Amino acid sequence: MTSERLLLGAHVGQQNLAMDDLRALWCHLDNAGLDWISLWDHLYEAPNQGGVLPHYEAVAALAALACDTTNARLGCLVFYVGYRNPGLLARAAVTIDHLSGGRFELGLGAGWHEWEAEAYGYDFPGVGARIAMLDEATQVITGLLTNERTDFEGAHCRASNASLIPKGFNGHLPLWIGGKGEKRTLRLAARHADGWNAAYVSAEEFAHLNGVLDHWCEVEGRDPADIERSVNLMFELGSDAADVARRGAEFTEQWGAMADRVRNGALVGTPDMAAEQILAYREAGADMVNIALRAPVNADVLDAYLFDVVPKLR
Repeated sequence: MTSERLLLGAHVGQQNLAMDDLRALWCHLDNAGLDWISLWDHLYEAPNQGGVLPHYEAVAALAALACDTTNARLGCLVFYVGYRNPGLLARAAVTIDHLSGGRFELGLGAGWHEWEAEAYGYDFPGVGARIAMLDEATQVITGLLTNERTDFEGAHCRASNASLIPKGFNGHLPLWIGGKGEKRTLRLAARHADGWNAAYVSAEEFAHLNGVLDHWCEVEGRDPADIERSVNLMFELGSDAADVARRGAEFTEQWGAMADRVRNGALVGTPDMAAEQILAYREAGADMVNIALRAPVNADVLDAYLFDVVPKLR
């Protein structure tokens, strides 16, 4: 669904905050007029620190988000399909959608946070098996969201004459697939998804992946314009040069060996430098750009983004 208007959202990590502060943050984002607010599906903090920070579960937090907000579209970018039975996840998604009055959109992915999976006793197989799990779970969930009854028998997922009543609040609950895998993940997005999300990639890489998705749409007989494209960018803006340098050093320490790769998909510099960076993703094919927030967040810098940068991009 290609949008003529650039959509701007926030991807909020529900970690390192008291619940009251987290709820105040997403209400602030909603009241500021953002188009999208999503949470993530983690059991430990990201980047991994071994489970030392306060952290809230995604489904329960999304229910609160749905009730606390009134304007923004809501989602999770993305649920790891290995943590929940797909039928249960579909049921939770529809429940949140009704709580929100039809604003919820369900994101699915193959996961990456092997440390939390191990800690909580979940299997975390190799990427090939996780993509196969994503494929099967997507088929089950699509069937439940659209058909009266669903039957499926796979290596990882199954359903037997399963119903899902009610369906989405508006009859259709949009489905997102997140990831960068060019051979399988993007083809799954072309086959099944209403939206595709990539996280923490450069504008150049996003443009390349966007073209790969267009190719798979052609192969699958989909109109590329039917799939909304979004990107999540680390919110690493600072108030001045010294603050930017400090945040950069902290970022490198937090992410370790992953820092350089993740930094490719970050908003860096001061707020007055953000618009040009975001417009590069628009030129690369993004319909929506989300800032990824990890507490602590400098409230003044965030407000400069929300009330100075965002209006200029619309």
